[in-house]
Amino acid sequence: MKLRYAPTSPYVRKSLVVAHEAGLIDRIELVPTNPWRSETTLVNDNPLGKVPALTTGDGLTLFDSRVICEYLDSLNHGPKLFPPSGEARWRALKLAALGDGILDAADVRIMESRRAAEKIDAAWDGRKKAQIERALDELERLAPTFAGIDIGLITVGCALGELDFRFPAEDWRRARPRLSQWWHTFAARPSLARTVTILWEDWERRERAAGRAPRIS
Repeated sequence: MKLRYAPTSPYVRKSLVVAHEAGLIDRIELVPTNPWRSETTLVNDNPLGKVPALTTGDGLTLFDSRVICEYLDSLNHGPKLFPPSGEARWRALKLAALGDGILDAADVRIMESRRAAEKIDAAWDGRKKAQIERALDELERLAPTFAGIDIGLITVGCALGELDFRFPAEDWRRARPRLSQWWHTFAARPSLARTVTILWEDWERRERAAGRAPRIS
């Protein structure tokens, strides 16, 4: 399997965490892709021009991360990360929706921050920040129920990691001690810790081999 990735994408990280937890990480070939470069061939695998995009061993191309994660879990011979039915499934999918919602809102804020200062829409940024804050408050309420690992907790974890990376000055932990304590423990899982290293080591090695200086896109 081949996975197109950019090292700063939390959606890519989510896919690799699932691959790691499903015992599939060694079956995935990473293909570094900068969606912003004009010469990218990413649109051949994903017409939306976004990472991640997965090409299976049968030549099927899949996107976005939610589809990729469910496909990888279909190959998982251990406990399923997508609970098959019942309340556990709906709880997991609800958490996944919250996590993806945080990531989507954060992405909008990141794009807005890259505009010229006089063109930044403060009201729009504030609206997205408020969405994130409400989602975090709900996660703080639910945190005592978090146990084990599933697609919901993986998505939430990747969302919290993204907030730490992109908005370090906005301390989401301050008013959310239960969520903070859960994240402290969950972030130590090998799948969470290793995926960051895998992405950056692969990206830096390939960029240097191509004569380019690694950079955050």
